[in-house]
Amino acid sequence: MAAVRGGHASVAVTPAWRSRQRGGHASVAVTPACISESAGARLVLSRMPGGCKKLRKEWVDGGYFGTVLEWALEQFRLVLEVVKRPPEQKGFAVLPRRWVVERTFAWLSFHRRLSKEYERLSPTTEAFIQIAMMRLMLRRLHPN
Repeated sequence: MAAVRGGHASVAVTPAWRSRQRGGHASVAVTPACISESAGARLVLSRMPGGCKKLRKEWVDGGYFGTVLEWALEQFRLVLEVVKRPPEQKGFAVLPRRWVVERTFAWLSFHRRLSKEYERLSPTTEAFIQIAMMRLMLRRLHPN
């Protein structure tokens, strides 16, 4: 994907906490905001090291729809389970497994360069996300 200049960007982070004992992230893709989550998921999954061999199930939100669910199952034998809010629920609802994604974004927001969109190019933002997650993993390996 070509570098995106300016505008808003959405970050698609696929955490793989279940597949790695010490934690970590599997893949990162920064896309323009006009790209749907389903299209971004294809990019993220195709960038995953090892082709998602160890992952079997990922929880995604309601923005993932259409053929991406079948595509992930067909290409990687990966089940994307959509976590939706119950239709009768009004207002705020705690959704199962949604906290994993929100926690990852909270960890990223602790880094000044990731707290706002300072970067002009998407590869730069991706690099800073990689650095932030490496720092998190290093702190887990050596807490002091």
